[in-house]
Amino acid sequence: MTTESDGSARSTAKRVASQAAGIAGSAARTTRGIIRRNPTANRVYRAGVGVVGGGTVALGVALIPLPGPGALIAVGGLAVLASEFEGAKQASTKANAAAKKGVAVAKDLRAKRQAKQAAKAAQEH
Repeated sequence: MTTESDGSARSTAKRVASQAAGIAGSAARTTRGIIRRNPTANRVYRAGVGVVGGGTVALGVALIPLPGPGALIAVGGLAVLASEFEGAKQASTKANAAAKKGVAVAKDLRAKRQAKQAAKAAQEH
């Protein structure tokens, strides 16, 4: 049984979390702006993003044949690269669209399979 004070505490917690997220995002944008103004720091930052993002993509691609989230890791690495590189942003957009299309196809096939199984079960009874 929830009381009115529980609801109030939850809304306060949500408000505080939202404000904290806004502050963190603002701090990140400010820090990135400072880095962009310094050419050397900007080059080092972009190189770091390239190494981390590229390494993550490479790891994801290497893991694709194995069971597990290899493709998701590769797409995540592409998202890291997209934060700094326009070509990666375009590739990430295409990869996300392809992933959404694949999910839609999988959901459709699953619904058809379940309908077929339900029809088969209804015929047996």
